[in-house]
Amino acid sequence: MSLKGKTLFITGASRGIGHAIGLRAAREGANIVIAAKSETEHPKLPGTIYSAAKDMEAAGGKALPVVCDIRFEEQVAKAIERAVAEFGGIDILVNNASAINLTNTLQTELKRWDLMHQINSRGTFLCSKLCIPHLKKSDNPHILNMSPPLSLQPRWFAPHVAYTMAKYGMSMCTLGMAEEFRNDGIAVNSLWPETAIATAAVKNLLGGDAMMKASRKPEIVADAAYVIFNRVAKECTGNFFIDVEILRNAGITDFEQYAVEPGHKLVGDFFIDEPELSHSSKERATV
Repeated sequence: MSLKGKTLFITGASRGIGHAIGLRAAREGANIVIAAKSETEHPKLPGTIYSAAKDMEAAGGKALPVVCDIRFEEQVAKAIERAVAEFGGIDILVNNASAINLTNTLQTELKRWDLMHQINSRGTFLCSKLCIPHLKKSDNPHILNMSPPLSLQPRWFAPHVAYTMAKYGMSMCTLGMAEEFRNDGIAVNSLWPETAIATAAVKNLLGGDAMMKASRKPEIVADAAYVIFNRVAKECTGNFFIDVEILRNAGITDFEQYAVEPGHKLVGDFFIDEPELSHSSKERATV
């Protein structure tokens, strides 16, 4: 299969993993709808929907930057309407936008709880709900949620129960919608990185430059997403994929190419119970 001419609606695609996924698809001539709030530059969060659009087009794709806060139904509906008007439909939805706040119960302000749930679980549900009527018309429709495998290990809840609930809400969308829309041929899957990924969130919230050196580049997630998008939707749904597992199955064995600093010990991501980190110790992101 090829992504040439396919339309991807990616939330939070102005930077980080969403941006990398858009670039990977754009290299094959895909249409990328960049749905994000980033209309102007932020001092700690480089990149806007417009700079991302230039990147996608320079890579060989077509881009539609749309200012969209996925907390608001009318903005999502309008963004999808514009995407369909511009490109004729939607083939792939990537629910990438996410909010993170790693605080315990007593330290979590309710406005932070609301924000994480509005963007993570509610935003994923809303974007999926409004895109599905268009995805049903695609010949190989995919929904990909950037969310972890479900685990009821208490250690993933105790330090930051509010954040875990919000991320698992995205994963529960995968679990439920995969079965709900199985007969419609819509693939609904989750994708999660084995290690920390070098994004602004990791740098600003999880440990600065030291954590960045212990991370992999967003391109590893983008390459894994690309493999998923090229699978037959009817035969690939309801999965909680880990990036390295997808790439190993695709024949990729060199993961050093994705390291921010090759040879450096990697830090495993949250929510993976038994990581098998390539060339690294089993360190874990701590809060």
